[in-house]
Amino acid sequence: MVIKVMEEDKYRIGDLARKARVTVRTVRYYESLNLIKPTHRSEGGQRYYSEKDLVYLKRILELKELDFTLEEIKKIINLKEEDSSGVKRRNELLHQYRKKLSTVIDKKVALEAQIDSINWHIRQLESNIDFRECPGKDCKSCQFKEDCRFAQDDYPDF
Repeated sequence: MVIKVMEEDKYRIGDLARKARVTVRTVRYYESLNLIKPTHRSEGGQRYYSEKDLVYLKRILELKELDFTLEEIKKIINLKEEDSSGVKRRNELLHQYRKKLSTVIDKKVALEAQIDSINWHIRQLESNIDFRECPGKDCKSCQFKEDCRFAQDDYPDF
């Protein structure tokens, strides 16, 4: 339920959670970490959040999807206390995005190498009539000898 308080839309905690597609527990957890805080509390202690809070919550979720830790997110959010212009936050975000991109590219390269290795093993097993003979007497003439660690090792002639 959206409540008008001082001419600005305010959301109760459940409404905020629903709009952000998270649980109330998640909102409370982020609140306990000082990632978000209610804009207003009623006399009865009811929390109310603004559109700005919803944007912050969605930004937190977006950064989590990009594999940012809550500690990294908190560091970025807390920069608003040092610099109201947003320049420090922007620069830190750019730095962190570049760091994440580098990490993901490294993982991609490693995954591609693993895919190639698995495909090689599939081809090798599919072409070998009796895989129990590998390594064996046919190593020196095997079509896979250039990439096979058994053919490259100094095994005695079988």
